Amino acid sequence: MAELPAGRVPRSLKALPRRLWSRLRRLRPVTVRARATAGAVAVVAVALAVASVALLGLLRAGMLRNAERDAEEQAVAVAQLAAGGRLDRMRAPLHGADFVQVVNARGRVLRATPNLAGLPALGPAAGAQRPGTAFHTWRIRPLGGEHRQRVVQVTTQTPDGLVSVYVGTSLRDVDAADDTTTAALVVGGPLLLALVALVTWRVTGRALRPVEAIRAEVAEISDRDLHRRVPVPPTGDEVARLARTMNTTLDRLESSGIRQRQFIADASHELRSPLTVLRTQLEVALAVRDPELWPELISGALEDTDRLERLCSDLLLLARLDAAQPAASVRLDLGALVRDAVDARLGDRVPVRVHTADGVVVEGSELWLNRVVTNLLDNAQRFAAGRVELALRASGPPQARTAVLEVRDDGPGIPSADRERVFERFTRLDDARSRDHGGAGLGLAIARDLAAHHGGTLTAEPSAAGARLVLRLPALPPGAVTD
Repeated sequence: MAELPAGRVPRSLKALPRRLWSRLRRLRPVTVRARATAGAVAVVAVALAVASVALLGLLRAGMLRNAERDAEEQAVAVAQLAAGGRLDRMRAPLHGADFVQVVNARGRVLRATPNLAGLPALGPAAGAQRPGTAFHTWRIRPLGGEHRQRVVQVTTQTPDGLVSVYVGTSLRDVDAADDTTTAALVVGGPLLLALVALVTWRVTGRALRPVEAIRAEVAEISDRDLHRRVPVPPTGDEVARLARTMNTTLDRLESSGIRQRQFIADASHELRSPLTVLRTQLEVALAVRDPELWPELISGALEDTDRLERLCSDLLLLARLDAAQPAASVRLDLGALVRDAVDARLGDRVPVRVHTADGVVVEGSELWLNRVVTNLLDNAQRFAAGRVELALRASGPPQARTAVLEVRDDGPGIPSADRERVFERFTRLDDARSRDHGGAGLGLAIARDLAAHHGGTLTAEPSAAGARLVLRLPALPPGAVTD
């Protein structure tokens, strides 16, 4: 086996952490229920471990403090007797003390309780250079080495020199309490963690049961089952709000599907009519052998072709708007755009009176805004008797200006009940007259969609005579320059 250069690590050892991490990742819980249970158990386990350590520490410290207090009281009492030369009056140890031993500076035992009779000194008084108190923890074999002794050493000055009084108390109660508490924690901790895991698993499963019902219902809904709705639990919590939101979304999808199917049906109907007329005209032209009638037949066919072209263009524009495809946006002088749109119109049946304010600047697509103005004027020209007016002004404070464009005519007007319906696609209030004028019922619908695309509105508002259509668009502050 070849030796590796110094400092080089085998490739297998480099890959070991990655393999270990990969295996650990495969072991992690994958469901929300399992992750919630694992998280709850981990938190409780950490809290239980910290609480157990703190409990054992406090219990040990409290019992040790009590043992030291009892032993210190006994040692101080004996030290006072020694300082007064009255060691012969020393009595048996008080409650809480196991033994007493008095040692002089030379290590000679001056006095001891019977359980230490004949034993050497625990420690010389010379170990302490001055009077004071010290604490020791020893294992004294003749007193039962399996238990520790907490020994209090009190050194005092007597007529014969320094004397140390050793008073010990057994820590068997402290050790027993430690063992009992540790055993209880060792047994009770896992049981508590198991209970927490069981409760969390059951509660999480019950909480997620409505979510699973919602998921199963949504998984079965297809484009032909948009009338179905997910169950709403009676809890009133976040899951119930999620279910209501899902049902609201399904309502919108169903309405969108209905509108789409209606749009396809209306578009098919609108396309079928000019195609049928065009086919009839071409068949007549093919059947008629008189060349003098061909110009009239071809002219009619061209008119229907123009109508088909306009209809297809409108349908493509609506599809683009529905897909929310953006258009190039620039700063425009809306007054100049309106005047250019009016000047470009040739052959209008009714002249258009234009009243525009200066300095009305908006941001948007020049092509689409021109289309809005054109559609509004086409609608007015279609129904006006002898007057069409177009007025542009700006309203509102400088920080929130609004461009207001009004188009009025003196036609039959729009009934109040139909002021919203006129903006629906393929809607004609006077179907026969609209068809005679070549309208497909898309002009106002396209104009409103384009206005909404620019953050504005298009509404039909009351008027003393005729129709009054009002376009409102966000305008830039005064002094804004155009691109």
